[in-house]
Amino acid sequence: MAARDESTLVLFDVDGTLTPSRLIISPQMKQLLQRLRERVNVGIVGGSDLPKIEEQLDTKTIGEDYDYVFSENGVVAKLHGENAPAQSVVKFLGEENLQELLNFVLRYIADLKIPKKRGTFIEMRQGMINISPIGRGCTHAERLEFFELDNKQGIRAAMVKALQEKFAHLSMKYSIGGQISIDVFPIGWDKTFCLTHLEPGKFKTIHFFGDKTSPGGNDYEIFSHSSVQGHTVLNPDDTAVQLNQLFFK
Repeated sequence: MAARDESTLVLFDVDGTLTPSRLIISPQMKQLLQRLRERVNVGIVGGSDLPKIEEQLDTKTIGEDYDYVFSENGVVAKLHGENAPAQSVVKFLGEENLQELLNFVLRYIADLKIPKKRGTFIEMRQGMINISPIGRGCTHAERLEFFELDNKQGIRAAMVKALQEKFAHLSMKYSIGGQISIDVFPIGWDKTFCLTHLEPGKFKTIHFFGDKTSPGGNDYEIFSHSSVQGHTVLNPDDTAVQLNQLFFK
């Protein structure tokens, strides 16, 4: 076997790229990623917090399984198993601005007319605020139902527009992520934030695979970054096809 190419890093989104949204990675995909890691450096960059990413990737040793793990877009990071210093969206905003934002979101969702609402409409994370109009307590079937409705009616897109107009002064980014949520984080704390953890000049080539790569999607910024070769995927099966074509011909 040829020596591993240490000048190449391949980064992956999680939801819709390595796993179906909020579901568990398949054994076949896990095996494919470990085969890939024999050839290049492999990293994960997701918007979710670390416990959710560990759950979806079906591992309790994520720092050993992958070279780089960037949760919450890299605001919380593991580099070769070691924890990097973390940032805080609460400190960035300050309590007064934070409460103004949260109060607006709660009122907006309270007035929203959609078929179902469940629980956990706002989830505070280290590096972002995750907002879900239906609530993160929905079932998988309810998640799919909302996603289909959102595609037709633009529920999240309308909410993003309202947030952008109301809070233009806060220097925050509002990004549609996954099937049911909106990620809110300081400008610059999108998935390109993970690149700040990399040693300058270490990698000649950085690939990124993601499914939300259009403008407004939470993969767009890193997908279109000048130092990254972006790859749009439709689902985990498509990710596997593209990886095999690129690295295992």
